[in-house]
Amino acid sequence: MSDQHLVLNPATEEVIATVPAATPADVDAAVRRAAAAQRGWAAAAPADRARLLRRFAAVVDEHVEELARLEVREAGHTIGNARWEAGNVRDLLDYAAGGVERLNGRQIPVAGGLDVTILEPLGVIGVIAPWNFPMPIAAWGTAPALAAGNAVILKPAETTPLTALRLAELALEAGLPEHLFQVLPGAGSVAGNALVEHHGVAKIVFTGSTRVGKGIMATCADRVKRVTLELGGKSPNIVFADSDIEAAAAATPMSFLDNAGQDCCARTRILVQRTAYDRFLELLAPGIEEIVVGDPSDEKTRMGPLISRTQLERVRSYVTDDAAGIRGKAPEGPGFWFPPTVLTGLAPDAPAAVEEVFGPVAVVLPFDDEEDAIRLANATEYGLSGSIWTRDVGRALRVSGAVRAGNLSVNSHSSVRYWTPFGGFKQSGLGRELGPDALTAFTETKNVFISTEA
Repeated sequence: MSDQHLVLNPATEEVIATVPAATPADVDAAVRRAAAAQRGWAAAAPADRARLLRRFAAVVDEHVEELARLEVREAGHTIGNARWEAGNVRDLLDYAAGGVERLNGRQIPVAGGLDVTILEPLGVIGVIAPWNFPMPIAAWGTAPALAAGNAVILKPAETTPLTALRLAELALEAGLPEHLFQVLPGAGSVAGNALVEHHGVAKIVFTGSTRVGKGIMATCADRVKRVTLELGGKSPNIVFADSDIEAAAAATPMSFLDNAGQDCCARTRILVQRTAYDRFLELLAPGIEEIVVGDPSDEKTRMGPLISRTQLERVRSYVTDDAAGIRGKAPEGPGFWFPPTVLTGLAPDAPAAVEEVFGPVAVVLPFDDEEDAIRLANATEYGLSGSIWTRDVGRALRVSGAVRAGNLSVNSHSSVRYWTPFGGFKQSGLGRELGPDALTAFTETKNVFISTEA
């Protein structure tokens, strides 16, 4: 590793670390080491793999506060969110460990013998994690892949490599075999591409932009390599007039302001039935204006900074100074700050209404009836998540069935649980992560027929 990359604190713009950047040669060496480690790991007794993963979870639990503080500094996450993220890594490792001894094939009835299927690990898995949720999303690919008997090479985002590097140290402290879980920081265009292109890597798990995901998918297709993609989102928050308007308005601010809006599941398209539109905005305004934006290490802070100046300028490009709507408050520099913002009066096809801003900006659009709500909800290229607010159970079921998205919540904004599947429709991705079937996504099915003919 020859090149160096500076890691900045987005709340202060101060340099907090200098991290080596992996080269293609580093990736090649890591893949070779991982392949050797994986053979021994796959041959280990399932109970031993489960025990070590549980030990890894326990070691992470011992370092939750340390990991959270590190995430605050490198990613600008609020301390409460960062603690949840570190805890999510712990919980997912423990959950995946529980699946090791239940990763079963099947016996299929056939004539003239016995037919069984065997689930075998793929080999070396490349996990390319994003900067918006560095710890949990890294674990989404890493934990089930390890549990299924694979080795993992994790390429964290350039801006947020520190928690990933620390997790690799904790894995060794927990007793996982050396080189089984490696972290290679570096540029996506260099280390990431080398990982995707390497013939020794059996599968790529990528979370990031749809544009980059398409390129990764094309490269993997050329090599007939498996891929799971979790890409962009422009999730609707559909509020019907028959819902509890007060509850819907109270829940809306953090549905798109969590992590400063840098969330693929952010409910940034707020669709409100016309008869409730004015009342909803009246209730929403105080909630937006009262959001505390500032030092992410302060327990009272609800929203921190954006990740970088590049991201700040991108968000600014969607909001003109005279735009109508509701504005909160944010600190002035240093740091990459943008206030909570709700835009009104835009056309349904305005850029801010259909493109992924990836910042603390939402658009409120009125709709007339159920059909109109569904049409607006589906009027983007994305289909990751969304919310439906209504007291009518039949309506909730109808709209859930009609909205083209992989994860929907009724009278809630919850999108992610490690014990349920997660993934998108349309341009939001390919495949599913998390949930009871997560381990099987990292296996190959082998069919064995044993003849009983004399």
